[in-house]
Amino acid sequence: MLISASDPVGSALHSALDGLAYRQRVTADNIANVDTPGFTASTVDFEDSLRGALADGTMSPGEGLPTTSLSTAQAGANGNNVDLGAETLTAMQATFSYQLLTRAVGDRYGLISTAIGGM
Repeated sequence: MLISASDPVGSALHSALDGLAYRQRVTADNIANVDTPGFTASTVDFEDSLRGALADGTMSPGEGLPTTSLSTAQAGANGNNVDLGAETLTAMQATFSYQLLTRAVGDRYGLISTAIGGM
């Protein structure tokens, strides 16, 4: 997917796509366990680490990795703290963001292809 290891824009897009894909998997796991007694939902954050990696303008592969933490939402009577409405919204946002980023990747490589003489 990357043109070279020194392509910070490509690295940033790749890291963002990986973070969103991971968020989708964790959210799907949370939703699958909505009725599991004692289950604690997880959340994914990659935006802060990605932002930090991009701050100096030299993003490299492997930076901006996602992190997982346990949700601090209040647990119900069965000890489960999955909020189905919030998880569904998170899944939808991640899907739309992923679609937007895949479009950006396609457009970017289309421009590169045009710039080097391809059609």
